Amino acid sequence: MHACRKQRVTRRRFLQWAGFVVSSGYAVPKVLAQDAFGQALLKGAGSTFVLPLVQQWLKLYRGASVGAEFYSGNTGLESDLLGRAALDYEAIGSLGGLLRLQAKAVDFALSELPLSSQDLARYGLIQIPVVSGGIAIVTHVPGLNGALRLDGVTVAAIYRGRIVRWNDAAIAVLNPGIGLPDEAIQPIHRIEGSGSTYTLTRYLATQDAEWRNSVGVDAVVRWPVGSAVRGSSGVTQALVSTPGSIGYLDRVQAEASGLQLAQLKNRDGYFVTPSAKSVEAATQAVPWQAGQDTQPSFIDAPGEASYPIVATVLALLNGQARSSGDRRARAFLAWALANGQNSARDLGYVALPASLARQVREQLLMPSNSPQ
Repeated sequence: MHACRKQRVTRRRFLQWAGFVVSSGYAVPKVLAQDAFGQALLKGAGSTFVLPLVQQWLKLYRGASVGAEFYSGNTGLESDLLGRAALDYEAIGSLGGLLRLQAKAVDFALSELPLSSQDLARYGLIQIPVVSGGIAIVTHVPGLNGALRLDGVTVAAIYRGRIVRWNDAAIAVLNPGIGLPDEAIQPIHRIEGSGSTYTLTRYLATQDAEWRNSVGVDAVVRWPVGSAVRGSSGVTQALVSTPGSIGYLDRVQAEASGLQLAQLKNRDGYFVTPSAKSVEAATQAVPWQAGQDTQPSFIDAPGEASYPIVATVLALLNGQARSSGDRRARAFLAWALANGQNSARDLGYVALPASLARQVREQLLMPSNSPQ
């Protein structure tokens, strides 16, 4: 109940800003858009969480004939396919992607911020799942002789400034015998609207009532303590350069950083490392079908193998495919659902189940979503 109430806070923030965009006539400056995208025929923006996968998809889709061979039935999409070097994606955070889509600066957005069916109808959008992945708690604590174990209550206490040193008794009781240093904890968090922030704060709200009441759940929150940085790359750089630090990254980029990924205690009491297997266990524990009004939460999912902080990346598009950009966005995403799932697995993301990917692809290519 609390998580749902706070979820509306996130939507209100987007809707308030989107309303400003519409009412004031504000749009992303053309010079900035041109610098970012050049002469791309299809423009996307949003989540940094999924950037490594999008980069791989773009590489494949820009290939000699992979796009041209895509067939989309009787939707009319096949007449407007992308050619080579025709798509660009700007990783500016989930909230930034939503705002660019509302400002008509991009053709689709990728986000971990679910919108309600009422909000989607109001703004003429549809949202579909693309891929899932874990949010890792990443630390830089020199001298540990074992994997660090944490639970949600302890992580919340660190980010509320209630636990300030690594050898605090609350951490020590979870980590017997690993040599915790008497060193200050340096929390790091995102400054911009981030789906990773939304996912983490949604998890912390399930673990700590005071967090839920005093900090809340949103893409941007008023952090009680810590250093603010921009983007996943900023978090990585700050963690690498700051001994004693703790932060959060998507699992794929966290593993690439070479830093320590904490094991988190899940609902069933097991300490679980973020991995494709543990994320998949969480997604399989919650039923989901294409087209349902409410996006399910994989936060703190049941099961001894389930990792507790799991995000689903959603693609948001205009509800009616009237423009060439709308049609290209559908063609690209339908291609990704049919041909890009192996790439997702190879990079450590969790692909949609084959039956769900097929349902979502059919939803994208429905005649009702085609130009009228």
